[in-house]
Amino acid sequence: MTTVSKKNTKTTKTTKITKVKKTTKTKKVTKTKKPKVETSSKEKVKKIVIPSKKEKPTRAGEKGKGDGKVVLRIRVRAYESKILDASVKQIMDTAMRYDAIIVGPVPLPTEIKKYTVNRSAFIYKDAREQFEIRVHKRLIDIINPNAKTIDALTNLSLPSGVDIDVKMM
Repeated sequence: MTTVSKKNTKTTKTTKITKVKKTTKTKKVTKTKKPKVETSSKEKVKKIVIPSKKEKPTRAGEKGKGDGKVVLRIRVRAYESKILDASVKQIMDTAMRYDAIIVGPVPLPTEIKKYTVNRSAFIYKDAREQFEIRVHKRLIDIINPNAKTIDALTNLSLPSGVDIDVKMM
């Protein structure tokens, strides 16, 4: 930081030096586990036991694990939540009848579309109406469905206004 001061038409420069504290960082020391050594009493042979990592449980739709799981993912959408819940219950009852493993129903976020409209045709821009459309969604996973389960779900009759998306994963 430099400051300039005037004294009798001579300019003198004075500088100020500020001290900065230096901080030293300490290194973290992590300890690694040494493998356990087992010795048998009869023989003088040492066995090294390495602890194995625990495997995480797989999710229903997770790929690449080699388990051979087939997942039937059903996504149900409707404008009315009561009709949606009734159709989801009908799907789950049909799947349970054929001994299928079911995960769900998982409620997905409701999609809201809002539309703003002028009340009058020509003037009065301040007078407006707002309308909205709500789309309710549910997700059902059926793990390892057999042929009878898939056949029963395809022949299922659901009320109008219910949209179904089916994916094999």
